[in-house]
Parts: sequence; structure tokens; C-alpha cells
Amino acid sequence: MPLFPDYQRTISEPVSCKGVGLHSGVPVNLTLWPAPADHGIVFVRTDLAGQVAIPARSEFVVDTALATTLGKDGVKVGTVEHLLSALAGLGIDNVRVELDGPEVPVMDGSAEHFVQMVTSVGVRELEGRRSYLVIKKPVTVTEGDKEASLVPARRFGVSCTIDFKHPLISSQSFELELSDRCFSGEISRARTFGFLRDVEMLKKLGLARGGSLDNAIVVDESSILNPDGLRFPDEFVRHKILDAIGDVSLFGRPVIGHLKVFKTGHALNHKLVQKVLSDPSCYELVQGRPADVERAEVRLPELASGRDLEPLVA
Repeated sequence: MPLFPDYQRTISEPVSCKGVGLHSGVPVNLTLWPAPADHGIVFVRTDLAGQVAIPARSEFVVDTALATTLGKDGVKVGTVEHLLSALAGLGIDNVRVELDGPEVPVMDGSAEHFVQMVTSVGVRELEGRRSYLVIKKPVTVTEGDKEASLVPARRFGVSCTIDFKHPLISSQSFELELSDRCFSGEISRARTFGFLRDVEMLKKLGLARGGSLDNAIVVDESSILNPDGLRFPDEFVRHKILDAIGDVSLFGRPVIGHLKVFKTGHALNHKLVQKVLSDPSCYELVQGRPADVERAEVRLPELASGRDLEPLVA
């Protein structure tokens, strides 16, 4: 995929899957439908009357406890981050997501199944030009010892560090510059994880009803309980990057900037997006011109000021 695609993209044909919600335990059928330019990623609950359309944008985030939940007019869709991460990682701008339950199915706890769904049907370029949110100055949010920031950069990259003070999940760090090949090879297969003591507590509270060793890494005080072990030695930090990519995609357009996250979760990721959007001096919405986009790749000062990209009319 070109670093700065000129035109928006969608999937070539509908594709479906079925699974269970991680927290609700409810069986869910999900279908991705091609969508036109400027449609964005939109969720629709087909099991409810009225079929309210919920755009995947930060203003529709209604909960960030344990997962990212979107809502509108009383209708909610939970655990959207893995699917959104897959779509962002593959450069998909427009999709209608139909599902007949309250949560996106967890599948194997990673984004890999959603990547396979998209690659199985292929990608189609649309006529509408692609627009970007270019970070113009550093923005940081903190909460205790947790921190998330976005800083100007030539492209979208992520740096992440975690430290759970656990013998199996001590300090881990990972960094990447995003491309569809990089996402598929390095991030998409990393699964969600949790501690056995927390899983047991959540189930007593009526949460994590769909969680199992088939869709999450479970860790006790000294060992990994999954019979097949880990997919990567640092699978934990890779999954945190997966989550962060999904959460930051709620800008509603691809970002040009570097995301740095330290011990963050969905709540702080969302606060970072909100803080950027609250101050127009932090960013500029730009649209690529075919002749200029590739040149913009290597000129950070010009790119950060939007000179090599065409500003969008508000």
C-alpha cells in the first residue's frame, strides 16, 4: 500500500463472520459491507428496530472501561477496537458494519480474523480523495504514571511500553511505522490478555462471559495457561499497540504523526484523541494531491505545516 494513498478505499464485496461477544457472551453475526467515499466506518445493529447508524468517531464513544464502546440514541456497540484496528491497519476508509448483537465478536482475541476477512474479498479504490489528520505540535495526556502523546512525524507510527510488575509481563516495548504489511505481520495476530484473578472477578460481575483460552491469553501468578503458549515473546505489548491503533482510528481519518503510549488503556487513548480535537492548532486536515503526496513523505517540516498537502475546506 502506498504510504499516502491518493484515494479512499473500501472492500470489494460483503464478507461475514460469527462469534461471541467477549463480555456479553452473546452469539453475534457480523457482516462488512462496501461503502461509498466519505461514508466512513459505520456500525449498525440489525437486531434492533430503527437500525441506528453509529459512526466510528470519538464523539460517539460512550464507554472505555475494559473495551471501547460506541453509542448513539441509546444504541451501543461494544469492543469495537480490534475490528477498527484491522481496518485502519489495512487502510480501509469506508465500511458499513452490520451486527445482530451488542458487541463485535471477539474471534480469537486478536485482529487476525478481521484482516483475513478483508484480504479474502480484496480492496477497491474509490473516486473520493483521501484526507489526513496531520499532527502539527506535540499533544500529551497523563494519568498517574500513564502517558499518551501524539507528535509530528512523516507518517503514522506507534511506540508502546508496558510494565505490569509481573514475572511474565514485565517491561516490554515495541515500535513500528504502520503499513498494511507491517500490521498483518507484526500486530494483527497479538491477542488480548488478562490475569486469572481478574478474569474470575469479572465473571462474578457478569463480565467476560465470552472469554476463554480460545480468545484470550490468561496468566496466573507464574505461568501462561494457554496450552499453545504465546504467538510472540512480546505478544502483550503488541496487543496494546493493536488496541491503540483501533482507538486512534476514532479520529475518523488516518493520522500523520507518531503515537507514543506508556502503560495506557482505552480511556487514556480516548482522552488523547479528545484533547487533539479540542484544539485546532494541534492539527490540520489535509487532502493529498496526486503529484505532491509522495514528495510530502520526505519533507517533515513542510508536511507538518500542510504545505505539500491540500488543506480541506471546513
